[in-house]
This record gives sequence, structure tokens and C-alpha cells, in this order.
Amino acid sequence: MRMKLAATAAIALTALPLAASAEGNEVNIYSYRQAYLLEPLLNAFEQETGIEANVVFAKKGLAERLQREGRNSPADVVMTVDISRLNELVERDLVQGVDSDVLEKNVPESLRHPDGKWFGLTTRARLIYTSKERVEEGEITTYEQLADDKWDNRICTRSGKHPYNIALISSMIAHHGEAETETWLRGVKDNLARKPQGGDRDQIKAIAEGVCDVSIGNSYYYGNMLQDENQRPAAEAVRLVFPNADGRGTHINISGIALTKSAPNRENAIKLMEFLSSPEAQGIYAEANTEYPANPNVEPTGLVAEWGEIHPDSLSLQEIAEKRNAAVKLVDRVDFDGE
Repeated sequence: MRMKLAATAAIALTALPLAASAEGNEVNIYSYRQAYLLEPLLNAFEQETGIEANVVFAKKGLAERLQREGRNSPADVVMTVDISRLNELVERDLVQGVDSDVLEKNVPESLRHPDGKWFGLTTRARLIYTSKERVEEGEITTYEQLADDKWDNRICTRSGKHPYNIALISSMIAHHGEAETETWLRGVKDNLARKPQGGDRDQIKAIAEGVCDVSIGNSYYYGNMLQDENQRPAAEAVRLVFPNADGRGTHINISGIALTKSAPNRENAIKLMEFLSSPEAQGIYAEANTEYPANPNVEPTGLVAEWGEIHPDSLSLQEIAEKRNAAVKLVDRVDFDGE
């Protein structure tokens, strides 16, 4: 395996040279996605193309590094999760558009930037988790119902300011407007069993422990817990609900990729982007993290296939990204994370 991986802290990102070189037989990746998820994909890419992939992984700080490096950055692409992080790259003018028939064919319009400045690679649904013991099947079917009085003191969630919840709130604003979404968010806050805390897995554990009966979380966390023998009992205590499946569709978010503005290996980078959208790579990528393929011609596999067909919200993720600032202000206004 020739692929080079470097797991680093947000500041100590030194795996790649500080100055970009002339285009060679390589592609350099800044990634918020963990190395183990990328390894099988990039090995397959190298075998098919002979192009060596070099990866820098970090939990945060890659946009700042790109901005600091400017035109001398060695990075060709950024791989990340959440539409807000992709949109941040656009707003900071750190990425460029890609005109590719392959990408336009493989990635639906709602899952790519209108000017090709980012492309979705996998999707994850923002679901409702419910207790199998204390909530009847079909008792809650929409995001809107989270604000109903019947769920008073029965809901758990992570911080309202987390990007995954901000994206959901942004989608609610896009569908209902700010005033109605504020009323809804205040209702959800009134129904909380505890102050927002932890991650999505912690909400599943809280349901299993009887702290609450309902929570909000991404689909892939549930899948990952089922594959961990220590976390499986908690996951098996909850039921997945795909909200609004009979209406506008379930809110989804993405993992995605963007071409940096100064990509020194531009042609190789576009080849990588096209490869990652291909049926071969989509199957590998989605199954590795129990996500849905972005390519509509690729069927879900494994656990994800067992959950049944998803009816995703067709709302453009770019439109959701444009509501982000309003969503952040709304979370502050209702003091969602407060006591």
C-alpha cells in the first residue's frame, strides 16, 4: 500500500510539504474523515489509476490551514462531513468549481453545489430514535411532532448548536419559515428530559437507561453501535423512525469533497473525485460507515439495506446551508442548550 496516512492534531498538520509542487503522480487530501474509512477507497483508486494518495487527517482546523497556506497549499481536495463545513470552504473562497459530466451524472443536483464547488459522496439520515418498550411503533412519525406536549420530559438530544442539529433546524426554517420554526424549537426544548449533552450515541444509551424515551440522531451512529458488541445492547433497545417519510421526506446530510482553489494536482484530484462517485467506490464508502450512497444508481448494502428504503427530503442542501446563520441565531434566541 503506497497511500500515506497521517492522523494529526488540529495544529500539528505536517505530513505534507508546506509548498505546493508541480503536478506529479499523486493527489493530496485534507480530511476530516478518519483514515480507516478512506484506506480501502484510496487503495482501490491507486490500483486503478496508479496515482498515489497522501492524506492529512484532523478533527478541526483544516479550513484555517488552507487559508493560511494560500496558493502555496499542497492540498488538492478536502473531504469532510456536514453541509456547513463544505459551505464554510465556499464562503472562505478556498475551493473552486469542477465541471465534470461524470460527477454531474453520479451525484444528484440536490447533493452538489450549483457551481460544482462541492459534491456529496454519502448521505446520512437525521432520524428519531424511540424506546421499543415505552413508545409504540407509529406513535411519532414527523420532526414536527417532537414539539407535542405528549413528549414532555421525554426527549434527549445533543447540543442544538452541533452542526447536525443546526442543519436540521435550517431545513425546518426552509420548510416552515423562522417564526414557525422558533415555536417548534421552543416546544422541543420544553420537552427535554435533560440539558442537551453528549453525542448521538449518548442519546441512544440514555433511552436504553430510561433517562428519556425519544431522541434525535444520525442513522450511521445506530449502525456503528450495532457492530460494536459493547454498545449493541443499547442500540437494540431503540427503534429507528424515518421522520416525514410519508410527506416531504427525511432530512439528510452528507459527507462530501471539494477541490481546493490552488490544487497543484488538479487533474489527479478530479480523477479522484470522479472515482469516489463511481458505483465501485460508493459501495465501499457507504458500507464502511453504514451510510447511504450519494449515487442513486447504487443500492444500500448491509445493515443500511435492512432498514428499508429511505425517502429523502429533496430540498437542496445548498438551500439548507444558506439558512445556517438564521438557525444558529434561533438556537441562541430560545436558549436551547440552557437549563
